[in-house]
Amino acid sequence: MRIQGKKRIVTILLAAVVLISIAGCQTTKESSLPTELKKDKKVKIGFSMATLQEERWQRDRDIFVAKAKEMGGDVIVQTANNNSDDQIDQVKFLLEQDIDILLIVPHDAEKASAAVQLAKKSGIKVIAYDRLVKNANVDLYLSFDNVKVGEMMAEYIYRKVPTGNYIIINGAKTDHNSYMFNQGYKKVLKPYIDKGFISVINEIWTEDWRPEDAFNCVEKTLQKGININAIIAANDSLAGAAIEALAEQRLAGKVEVAGHDADISGCQRVAEGTQLMTIYKPIEIIAEKAAEISIRMAKGKDFHANSEINDGKYNVPYEMIEPVLITKSNLEETVIKGSFHRLEDVYRNVPKTQWPKNSLSQ
Repeated sequence: MRIQGKKRIVTILLAAVVLISIAGCQTTKESSLPTELKKDKKVKIGFSMATLQEERWQRDRDIFVAKAKEMGGDVIVQTANNNSDDQIDQVKFLLEQDIDILLIVPHDAEKASAAVQLAKKSGIKVIAYDRLVKNANVDLYLSFDNVKVGEMMAEYIYRKVPTGNYIIINGAKTDHNSYMFNQGYKKVLKPYIDKGFISVINEIWTEDWRPEDAFNCVEKTLQKGININAIIAANDSLAGAAIEALAEQRLAGKVEVAGHDADISGCQRVAEGTQLMTIYKPIEIIAEKAAEISIRMAKGKDFHANSEINDGKYNVPYEMIEPVLITKSNLEETVIKGSFHRLEDVYRNVPKTQWPKNSLSQ
């Protein structure tokens, strides 16, 4: 009887061990569930930005972070201050924070490929935000139709200046967008250049989008006694520097200048008449869409882009957003109506009698 009793006790103990083991296995399986099934787990997003130098990048960051938090995500932002090595180090830091997805605005389109590969080795998906990473096979490129941006700038300035001397001030060579804008300018202007209607008397590529490069280009051209009829500048900061150089020779408003980004200073110059036009790339649309897509992709859900682009080696999905032409005639119905800028800020330096008629009646 004692032997039977002992056998019974051993059997009970073994059963208990088995039950504990099963419970342990269930716990392990549950803890290893993919992100999309962990309903209570917040998505952690790493956002590596090349710079916050221009006003628009500050807007991108703020809108993106706010939208991601609204959707239950946490964002860790790192800014490389236009230093490629720092950006790679910061991506390493973000990966150490156990992020679920990486967004990157590359400082250098080619060097940033190393950062993308680090993320991919860690099993992290990568979205190239507004600037393409070359030869990297990112999971998504989210940006505007940047070739069209260049086309719109060139088309509008050509309408105003169908003959004469042009200067083209490109962005940084490290930024693939600069080449896309340039492709747009040249596509529109080439027939008129070939026919001799337009002469490109100077074309430069700025270092890290530095406004002083634009200023020096225009200043030196004027010092040589060369007449300038039109300037295409790759963003509003460069356009502003070009206009500053023109202003020193009392030529601001007499030489047509095109820019893009629709930052507040650019829109003010359009309102004042010293800058012909700018391009509005709705930051709220791209930043909020980026937040939505990031969380979706981090949870393992598919996203089907509306286009694709070759990054030099791979065809990658490209979610393309349409830009908007901004001139003096539509400032109110675009950037102001869309709450991108306040009317009183845009027209700050303009006599109130020249403000849009609708605003005066409010």
